[in-house]
Amino acid sequence: MNRDIKIAKGFRLLLAFCLTVFLQTAALSQSDHQSQFLQKLGVLDSLDSKILNETREIYVQLPDSYSPDSKQKYPVVYILDGKVLLPAVNAVQSFYSGGFTPEMVLVGIVTDKNRTRDLTTSTITTKYGMPFQQENGKAANFRSFLEKELIPFVEKTYPVTSYRTLVGHSYGSLFAVATLMELPDLFANYLAIDPSLDWDDQKLLKQAQRTLADRNLDGKALYVSLSGQLHMQNSQITIDNVMQDTTDFTLFPRSNMEFSNLVKANSQNGLAYSWKFYPKDIHGTVSFPSLMDGLISLFKWYQMEHTDKLNSFDTSKEELSNIITYREQKLKDHFGYSEAPYPKELMTMMGYMNLDMQEIEKSKMYFELAIKHYPKSADAYSSIADYYEAQDNAPDAIKSLNKAYELSGDIQYKNRVENLKIKYKK
Repeated sequence: MNRDIKIAKGFRLLLAFCLTVFLQTAALSQSDHQSQFLQKLGVLDSLDSKILNETREIYVQLPDSYSPDSKQKYPVVYILDGKVLLPAVNAVQSFYSGGFTPEMVLVGIVTDKNRTRDLTTSTITTKYGMPFQQENGKAANFRSFLEKELIPFVEKTYPVTSYRTLVGHSYGSLFAVATLMELPDLFANYLAIDPSLDWDDQKLLKQAQRTLADRNLDGKALYVSLSGQLHMQNSQITIDNVMQDTTDFTLFPRSNMEFSNLVKANSQNGLAYSWKFYPKDIHGTVSFPSLMDGLISLFKWYQMEHTDKLNSFDTSKEELSNIITYREQKLKDHFGYSEAPYPKELMTMMGYMNLDMQEIEKSKMYFELAIKHYPKSADAYSSIADYYEAQDNAPDAIKSLNKAYELSGDIQYKNRVENLKIKYKK
């Protein structure tokens, strides 16, 4: 097979992998003909809260690659209004995880029963001049529940790391911004969708004026969105003139924009901040585009760099090694722990592609990288066994297959060992 054909074959493999990564859960399996539903999301779980004096429900969605036999742990996203927003977050992850965002465990927190009580940040009795009789202002108590009960429960029960993201909409994003102001280390990332910063005559906004100037928020990231619903009764109010309006009708968007200006004016605190206006969306529809843009923005650092170099067979092993080492360190700096630079499937695939091209040292580097980061993967050891067999190195091939059998108990690896012994028997 000539070089051009092999390159074309390699890129077809790479394209197939990329489609698998980016669309890995977009099309659900059609093999289970007994399934009554096209899509099932989130395993229902619950915990008894002493802080809230009630039982709280959550829905937990594990990544598509999760295996009970693996010890791999994942970053975790906590989603307020989980019944509503978990499917949307999962849809975004289905298309973007692996390449734009890491695979993550999704925890949808059910907040519909006492939503106003739990998510609002201070107590009010009137709102826009009208009596407000719903129980409210207990966000500090709910935050204590997250910190002392829910997060420890999730970290004990599910395969998650301590790298956490918080997602909220409306009152939920008011809660998210307040958590960033008052207990920033509870989460690494905050996604605030159309936050109700007008609450209690902009009380949180006034608090933020002091907090943002004094607090060190290095390593934290915030994404805030604003819907196009700027004035309910006046279509002449636009993003360009809304700040000149002084009526209660525009207090909601003006609060959002004032907060954004305040964050930008205090960039010395180290907060990574992004803000976006969605002119075609209203408060009830802005969640989905905000989730897509917000997660991609918050994890912009996660996206692969130098993919052109990785895809080129002309890139030297030394340059590839430097790219990989840089990515390993970058991920460790952000996550706070070591993380595989690429999915196992990508590393082994790159190993096979380079093996086909007779780029022997590059091939070995990728296979060894897969074993380094996935030491409990039988497939990683089976792949490097293929490499050793291609080099007529039967002892190391057998050793690797024995390790694969030890990890998995899969008889195919034991059979391959016996076949190799016969093949190389002198």
